[in-house]
Amino acid sequence: MAEQASGETSFYAYRPSLFGAPREFSLTGGGIDWTAGGRAGSIPFARIRRLRLSYRPTSMQSQRFVAELWADGCPKLQIVSSSWKSMMEQERLDGAYSAFIRELHRRIRATNAAAEFQRGSNPLIYWPGVLIFVAAAFGLAGLIARAVQAGALASAAIVGAFLVLYLWQAGNFFRRNRPGTYRPDDLPADVMPRE
Repeated sequence: MAEQASGETSFYAYRPSLFGAPREFSLTGGGIDWTAGGRAGSIPFARIRRLRLSYRPTSMQSQRFVAELWADGCPKLQIVSSSWKSMMEQERLDGAYSAFIRELHRRIRATNAAAEFQRGSNPLIYWPGVLIFVAAAFGLAGLIARAVQAGALASAAIVGAFLVLYLWQAGNFFRRNRPGTYRPDDLPADVMPRE
């Protein structure tokens, strides 16, 4: 779904759902034009107040990244690194997404020194999530210890395998989505696709 003509990085498109209309974005000299089905608009770079990059895997796409853009008087834009291809498949658009996001940052930096660049999750969601993650990990570890004490080694092994999977998946999510800020000329690798 992503398109680039003759090396241009000023156009990007993805399909957010199988039956939904594609989302299309074009970088112009003064802003970003967007279309989403029957809706369309244009946001001047000078009105962009915040841009957030995050890692947001889904069950169908474990390497999915999202850029969210807020501007005064405009709807929030979401630019996603994967697109629905068929009922059972999403395609990764890593190269096109990375090139478009880098060019977007370059143009914002050139015209809008006041824009804020954030990485990861919203801190109001992230830190409670970390507490729940740690509590659940300790709870699972307690279950393993209790199962071993009771001599239920098969049960301990099953819960242990689940704990390892949980630590790997959720731990990776929290590690990559640590809240913070970044410079627009140095995009954080944790919340960008590998090229």
